[in-house]
Amino acid sequence: MEAANKGAQQGNAPSVGLNIDLPFEQSHNPFIDQDKVLNYNYFFIRKVMFVKYAQAFVVMPGGFGTLDELFEVLTLIQTKKIKAVPVILMGTEFWKGMREWVVSTMLEKEGNISPKDLDLIPVTDDIGEVVQIINDFYKEGSNHDLEPNYKL
Repeated sequence: MEAANKGAQQGNAPSVGLNIDLPFEQSHNPFIDQDKVLNYNYFFIRKVMFVKYAQAFVVMPGGFGTLDELFEVLTLIQTKKIKAVPVILMGTEFWKGMREWVVSTMLEKEGNISPKDLDLIPVTDDIGEVVQIINDFYKEGSNHDLEPNYKL
């Protein structure tokens, strides 16, 4: 999240942080606007809030929490519980093993997903491509709106 917050601040855009209190983590990163630090005690509430307003997800290399959030979003999109938004994985080398496992096991061996589901998760190392994917998704005349995903 720090990279996104830093980019927002450098671009003079609002920098919001959705933090969760964990026993082994430090406090929020220094690039969040102080009046936009939101703290949560429960993961599920935090996930609802970041999914509700997100217009795209750019997923950077991370740990179990990153995987949890990625698969939650993909499941919500796949099952049409939320409107589709771009989900882009940044870092081809990092995501290579996961993608190979998804293709070989979930798609080919077990048949738990369809080939079209792979279109939900493009992988790139190119920031310009990330921007292009998001812009193409929301190009003029598309049927995607920018309303929140969840109706609370």
